[in-house]
Amino acid sequence: MCHLRSIKNNTLKLNNMNTFEHSTKINLKKDIDYSENGVVSKQVLEKSTGNITLFAFDKGQKLSEHSAPFDAMVQVIEGKVEITIDKKPYMLQEGETIIMPADIPHALTATEKFKMLLTMIKG
Repeated sequence: MCHLRSIKNNTLKLNNMNTFEHSTKINLKKDIDYSENGVVSKQVLEKSTGNITLFAFDKGQKLSEHSAPFDAMVQVIEGKVEITIDKKPYMLQEGETIIMPADIPHALTATEKFKMLLTMIKG
């Protein structure tokens, strides 16, 4: 996964600010910006045991259905999103969290601009 990326019209743009500095304060709402018609991600922490990534999705942006070999937890930081897990839709908003089980298909659609923290633990 790219550390910081903007996907706009199917074009991936890399930025040289790819991770957060250790031992500095992070404001999850303010430290990532939206990209018009795009998705931006910024790696918070990347270790062999898992990753924590901050995302900002413009309204209408999607992650197509896929699965992962480990559990993933989504924490909605701002806005609203529809997350589908095993064909069942869940509406989440700021302050809500859901765990997507390993090996189960899931997808998401930004029903409005939203930001999320994605935590994936390999096990």
